[in-house]
Amino acid sequence: MTATPVNGISRRDVIGTAVAVAATGWSAGSGTAWAAPRSPGGTEDVYERMARAAALRWRRMPGDWKDGPFLGNGLLGVQVYRGATANSVKVMVSHSQVQDQRPQWRAPYGFSRLPIGHFDLTLAGEVTGVDWTLDIWDAELHGTVTTTRGSVRFSMLVHNARTALLISTRPSAGEETAAWSFTWLPAISPREKDKPADYTGNPDPRTGSAGTTHYVEQPLIAGGGWTTAWRERRVGSGRLLAAHIVYGFPEDLSRTTERAVAEVSRTLSADPDELVRAHRAWWHRFYRRSLVSVPDKRIQNFYWIQLYKAACATRAGGPSMSEWGPWYPETGGSWSAVWWNLNVQIATWLIQGSAHPELDSVTSTFKNFEKYLPLSVPSEYQDGDTYALAHPSDWMLRPGAKTVGIPGTSTKTDNNGNLIWAMHNVWLSYRHTMDVSIVRDVLYPILVKAVNFYDHFLYEGSDGKLHLPLTRSPEWADATDCTYDLSLIRWGCATLLDCLRILRTDHPRAGRWREILQRLVDYPRDATGVNIGAGKPLTESHRHFSHMLWLFPLHELSWDRPSDRDTIRTTFDHWVEDRSLWAGYSYAAASSMASLVERPEDALDFLTFFTDGNLIKNAWMTANTMYVEGGNLAIESPLTAAQSVLDMAVQSHGGVVRAFPSVSRRWPDLSVQGLRTQGAFLVDANRSGGRTRWVRVRSEAGAPLVLQHGVDGAIDVRDERGRRLRYRETAPGRIQIPLGRNETAVVLPRGTDPDLSARDVPALGDAKPWGLPD
Repeated sequence: MTATPVNGISRRDVIGTAVAVAATGWSAGSGTAWAAPRSPGGTEDVYERMARAAALRWRRMPGDWKDGPFLGNGLLGVQVYRGATANSVKVMVSHSQVQDQRPQWRAPYGFSRLPIGHFDLTLAGEVTGVDWTLDIWDAELHGTVTTTRGSVRFSMLVHNARTALLISTRPSAGEETAAWSFTWLPAISPREKDKPADYTGNPDPRTGSAGTTHYVEQPLIAGGGWTTAWRERRVGSGRLLAAHIVYGFPEDLSRTTERAVAEVSRTLSADPDELVRAHRAWWHRFYRRSLVSVPDKRIQNFYWIQLYKAACATRAGGPSMSEWGPWYPETGGSWSAVWWNLNVQIATWLIQGSAHPELDSVTSTFKNFEKYLPLSVPSEYQDGDTYALAHPSDWMLRPGAKTVGIPGTSTKTDNNGNLIWAMHNVWLSYRHTMDVSIVRDVLYPILVKAVNFYDHFLYEGSDGKLHLPLTRSPEWADATDCTYDLSLIRWGCATLLDCLRILRTDHPRAGRWREILQRLVDYPRDATGVNIGAGKPLTESHRHFSHMLWLFPLHELSWDRPSDRDTIRTTFDHWVEDRSLWAGYSYAAASSMASLVERPEDALDFLTFFTDGNLIKNAWMTANTMYVEGGNLAIESPLTAAQSVLDMAVQSHGGVVRAFPSVSRRWPDLSVQGLRTQGAFLVDANRSGGRTRWVRVRSEAGAPLVLQHGVDGAIDVRDERGRRLRYRETAPGRIQIPLGRNETAVVLPRGTDPDLSARDVPALGDAKPWGLPD
């Protein structure tokens, strides 16, 4: 193995002539039909047909991350777009774990995500056209680049299990000299805001080779670093490029390089057809977990793309989801860490209802890295029994040189509620699986200490109520008795008492939690509804729904209770009245809230406004369903909009499973399969002609089932063998069914025998593919 100082050669290290794969497969003569991936004989099932229909397409060269194809496996991320010259295509590579390790600065600098570099395909002629398809069913990008000299066919994937980038190309006559090269990028935080005066970038990398494998090893000032290694091998009449990125800290960089080189050899020694089959098999199982079909196929395809994006971005046991997922924006890279004052929480809601616990990196992150939570607590309160979570952090919950600050003092920040809000996501993971170990091992021990942090600052006012000193409502203003914090304190105490019941235990502070619930001051309110805080009404547009967490997602106030409706209606109407400063996630949250308050037309309007790509102040959703805010990449808003679709189809808050609770009259048909709800129920349901035709619920845990079924008229309730089941009507259209573990109930109009299989509902109008299809 040899290494060459980078100042001795060009950054660009040519690795050979790009050759290709036959049109029939990954490699010439292979049996895997990558270039024609549809099932032979048209045997696709409905899941495959819908996922393939959501494919993104390009007939114009994308310019950058805003409109280019993207691939990933929760660690390695790839984006494809125009190169620096007219005769090149860029493949940007990035990795969720690649970051700095200097805790003397705040996370966006000290633990900043760092750029790696890009592979470039340099062509003989100038690019004149592209024809690309990102097939989300197979999680593969394939197509053709046409030039003034010929064309190059290619296929590309980020292997799900091996975290390898695999690229195969096939040039026509005239493009035989097309060649790959790699360009490294400086390992410097891209963030400029509040940059420390003493910040310095990391040193330049070293390039080298081990036999025919090339590598770039990037050292960090703090020790360790990462290595990008790649090699091509001939397969039949073509070549296959494999690249790996291996990160190591604090291990010696030479060891990291050895591992990267070994990974490349291991990947290239495998049968490429077997690699592709294993990769596709994971993704096919992934998509068959659940199904959502709506008549607006543009939105349907958007929803399926968000499932793909979520699985590209994060996995249970892996890094928590940053603002960028595993990708790195070549421009617009201000959010270089993990933001916890909203972004992670809302980006990961989708995984619950869509039945994808294998993507639950939030729960695993807190399980694995709880030990770092005291770092966010001000030193005066690090008593061993207090936790907090500053934002941003790195993916291991380390904030660098920042704490959440002390309420009531000049050090306060808008971070005090981050940890409890994150624990609500963990609670949702428990409720959707009924896995008691989540409560025992993660939620309960952390939530006890998170509530204890707030308890240090609660004080008794002259009214005998418990009050909170000055804190900050995220993205709005400082306030005493801040509604954002009060709602999280209430939810935290109530949930701790629930945890005691679930775990059949007690805690010496249980009495205090009950006292807080009884004595905590009411939310400040006026004629416009609930305020930001005491003496702080909402007086202008507010993109964050921080003062409405009690409605969504905490469900403390409920539309089911008539006594809550006026407060909900007044506050919601006032918030949505002025949208001039809204962000994309504001529209997604407003859609979900509208679904909660039985306004399906408003819910659809909010959703379509955002997904149609309208400019929102200086933000918009892009052609590839990424999201731009202030010129920066952020992925949480589109993912949250997918949750808005789920909230139209199925809800399960307040102990009630609701089928089709908020379906617009513009959507006469809707079909779902396998949607997961609180109580660990799996829901299938079908709606056609504006009426619910049947609902099927399977219980995984034997939890009590109260079902708002939405079926008109008299009903039958049967098990999966057609036998009648006992049930009790608790309200019009709402029944209680005693289901045991792994038992199923089907609710349908009396005397009917419908087809209960999954279906793709008829389209209303045409649906332009996502991407740049024309």
